[in-house]
Amino acid sequence: MSYYLNYEGGRIDFSLPSGWNVLTCQDCSAVAQVEDVEKEINRALDDPIGSPPLEELGKPGMDAVVLFDDIQRPTPAHLAFPHILDRLNRAGIPDERISGVCALGTHPLHTQEQLEKKAGKEAFRRLQGRIYNHDPHSGENILIGRTGKGTVVEVNRLVARSDLVVGIGECMPHPCSGFGGGCKIIMPGVSSYRSVADHHYTWMRHPNSKLNLLGGNPFYEDIVEAGRLSRLSFKLDFIMNEKHGVIKTFAGDPVAEHQKASEYAASLYLVPLSRRPDVVITSAAPLEIGVNATKSLMNASFAVRTGGTIIWVASQKNAGSIMPLVQQMATKESANDYHRRLIQGDIPDHLKTFGISFIMMVVIFKELSEKFDVVHVTEALTKEQVEMMNFTYVSSLDEAVSNTFGKMTSADVAIFPSGGSAIPVI
Repeated sequence: MSYYLNYEGGRIDFSLPSGWNVLTCQDCSAVAQVEDVEKEINRALDDPIGSPPLEELGKPGMDAVVLFDDIQRPTPAHLAFPHILDRLNRAGIPDERISGVCALGTHPLHTQEQLEKKAGKEAFRRLQGRIYNHDPHSGENILIGRTGKGTVVEVNRLVARSDLVVGIGECMPHPCSGFGGGCKIIMPGVSSYRSVADHHYTWMRHPNSKLNLLGGNPFYEDIVEAGRLSRLSFKLDFIMNEKHGVIKTFAGDPVAEHQKASEYAASLYLVPLSRRPDVVITSAAPLEIGVNATKSLMNASFAVRTGGTIIWVASQKNAGSIMPLVQQMATKESANDYHRRLIQGDIPDHLKTFGISFIMMVVIFKELSEKFDVVHVTEALTKEQVEMMNFTYVSSLDEAVSNTFGKMTSADVAIFPSGGSAIPVI
């Protein structure tokens, strides 16, 4: 029987040896998008979850800020922004009292062209220079309190000083917070570097900080508390398919709508498994660029048995962005030792310009290399670079299967054609 992985807009076909038992080859990528995105946006805004509509939340005399995610995400903020502005206008808040902030977290600052592309020409015109980058290193970020878990919450001054805080984002599977979206627009979106480091490094390896779990997940729960402290009042979250089309939107109270959005996303991407496989074969699709490609490897790790093999297929054509990660993987420190350094604030100077989620990947990758045999099928990375990460290099999927079969002639196998969005559940 022939199987496939989604790869770079096409497919890689392959076959498996007769001694291998396939537990799943479920493809989560083929989800249809809505025909009229703006109609879908207004449907969600007209009937918010757990919240009055924006027209009732806003009051004359208020200052409002609209937060939106960055250019790395496919979220069509440019389509949503005008509708949110119109509704705030109807509430008595004119454009002149509204600002926009790109919730970059600790990612690089955007150019004006990138901000305009993301927020859209209409929002740029209407807000007249009041669309800003969030700068996590700015001395103007304001300390507003601590969460119950002790995380210091410092946020963008516009968020701290506005009367109404609204967000636009995307809900999708996330390996630490369960699902993205919701209050993540605040933490890490508009939080200071200090706050994000405090939160992420503390909770990143807790056993409950994992994919498809919200309740009891300290990574997620601390994010929610930061969102509440920041008075995030209303959130619009998109569910997107592999082709960056909109499947559905959710709007309302940022916790209530996110719960519903997460349940819906889980219904699309859950991959049930009767037991842990010996081998997982996964592609990086639909997140194939730079560090995003690593999410498929993390998702696979939630499925495979300890000591098992992950065959990870990712072209790494934009390999330059992950080379500092490769170099840090080559250090002799264990995952535990490297994590302790991060907790103590001992971060190599040349990494401080990278996002905190990037630095987290060093710990996570070290841990994966300690727990599993990771076989990396890649075009752009060299054998030496892959081996610096303590992974095994192969140039083709067929070679990876053949080599693994040489070690395991009998194996349970899970195939994730689009591993970046798969949610394995045992």
